[in-house]
Amino acid sequence: MICYNCGASLGQSDRCPDCGADVRIYKRIVMASNACYNEALKKARVRDLSGAIVSLKESLRFYKMNIDARNLLGLVYYDMGEVVMALTEWVLSKNYQPRDNAASRYLDEVQKNQGQLETINQTIKKYNQALQYCRQDSRDLAIIQLKKVLSMNPRLVSGHQLLALLYIQEGKYEHAKKCLRNAGRIDSNNTTTLRYLAEVNQMLRGSGSGKKQKDEELLSYQSGNETIIQPRYRRESSLPGMALNMIIGLAIGVAVTYYLVVPGVRRQEQNEAKAEVIEANNTISSRNQTISELELQIEDLTSQVEGAKGNEENYASRISTYEQLLSAYSAYANEDIEAAGTALGNVNTEYLSEESKRIYDEVNTEVNAEYVTAVNKAGRDAYDAQDFEEAIKNLSIVVEMDETYDSGFSLFYLAQAYRKNEDTENALLYFQKVVELYPGTERAATAQNYMNSIEKDE
Repeated sequence: MICYNCGASLGQSDRCPDCGADVRIYKRIVMASNACYNEALKKARVRDLSGAIVSLKESLRFYKMNIDARNLLGLVYYDMGEVVMALTEWVLSKNYQPRDNAASRYLDEVQKNQGQLETINQTIKKYNQALQYCRQDSRDLAIIQLKKVLSMNPRLVSGHQLLALLYIQEGKYEHAKKCLRNAGRIDSNNTTTLRYLAEVNQMLRGSGSGKKQKDEELLSYQSGNETIIQPRYRRESSLPGMALNMIIGLAIGVAVTYYLVVPGVRRQEQNEAKAEVIEANNTISSRNQTISELELQIEDLTSQVEGAKGNEENYASRISTYEQLLSAYSAYANEDIEAAGTALGNVNTEYLSEESKRIYDEVNTEVNAEYVTAVNKAGRDAYDAQDFEEAIKNLSIVVEMDETYDSGFSLFYLAQAYRKNEDTENALLYFQKVVELYPGTERAATAQNYMNSIEKDE
């Protein structure tokens, strides 16, 4: 432990040996912070991550310079999928203690993996878009976005909880329960997860009632200090008495049937017959009215067709545009990106309404982003497999849509594919773009070396 005033090491004394500052209260504060930190460690070991966060925040409230507590808080956030919050805690920790700090290693591991950073960025964008869909009451789009978020970051507890909440609103309680169980595997004692799960279990269980024994079926009486309970009705032990009871019961049953049941059945049949007659009359009347309305509609449509002959081609184009937009939206909802992209290419935005244009823009943005990602991966896989023709085909599409995609690596690998395919003219063209767009980087220096080697050979 070091002195808060001068930074000297403190011994057992209540005063600093260098500056003489009174450190009694300071030591108590640090001890309280360490106690909260130890409590958080216990909770983290049993996967009570939300409880660990509460204890770690309490530890940092006592002593913000507790580096171990801040680093552990970052690790807990990272384990829950909250990467941005984890990075924030590690950056603060590194600023408080620049040397001999595990946070430096954590930050280096994250920064070295460019693909992970890109995934984090895409996850944040898609999660924010899902929240926007929720505010617009577009739950189906929000569910699609959250499924993509969780496929990229399956440990995002808040994503599982939001998806479960949407399933609850849709009445899909089994799906919601599955999402909440996934969240519970990551954070076993999260109060939000437990509250949602209790509500889902209650909805699935429904309202049930146990078997109740009717009081009138039992007879009780006192015998001394004891209460005797027995059935109210006893079975007759006499055979003639039983036969008499059966005859009386049969006679009563016949009489009830003849005087009560039969007239009721007849009245019900008469009422049903009357109802059928009334329904038939109403149906005939309704059909006659429908026929009249259809005749009027036919006349109206006939006049409209005659007036619209000159615009037939225009209407056909509009219909085709809306059909393609619906096909694109359906394919996008089913995550068939290629089919969605093909359908969007056939949409003429001039014929779309404002609302349709909004849907088109949203779907087009998502499809383009995922399409570029898929084509870029195919190009890189082809390059790694030495299939340079296929690599050139796919990477050219990516570069044509966005030269700066993947921080220029797609542009660099396209130039390399041309070079290894012995197309020096195109290789020089794309190497020059790498040098111009990313000066001072390692890939720019490599591109310049290749250019010099090609020009020297020529």
